[in-house]
Amino acid sequence: VQLQASGGGLVQPGGSLRLSCVASRSIFNINAMGWYRQVPGKQRELVADITSDGTTNYEDSAKGRFTISRDNAPNTVTLQMNTLQPEDAAVYYCYALSNGRIYWGQGTQVTVSS
Repeated sequence: VQLQASGGGLVQPGGSLRLSCVASRSIFNINAMGWYRQVPGKQRELVADITSDGTTNYEDSAKGRFTISRDNAPNTVTLQMNTLQPEDAAVYYCYALSNGRIYWGQGTQVTVSS
């Protein structure tokens, strides 16, 4: 497994979850890592990503609620999601961009429900 994602689950509206993604050392020169999400019947959409120089990018609805960061561990990125709403429910996919190639992790389900 080249990208290992973890941290999804069930949370009540207003709650928080933390997603983590670890890229294997077989992926060199990672230019960016981040998270997409997808709900049935819709296209996968970018939630947030971070480049190798630390530049972050967020989907509009994630701004102010989600924070993406690179941990001290090599090739690890974390998405802290706060104030989750039902519309945030989706399968979240970690990705890594390296030398023009995109790697995908397995999806992790985020469910927001009371």
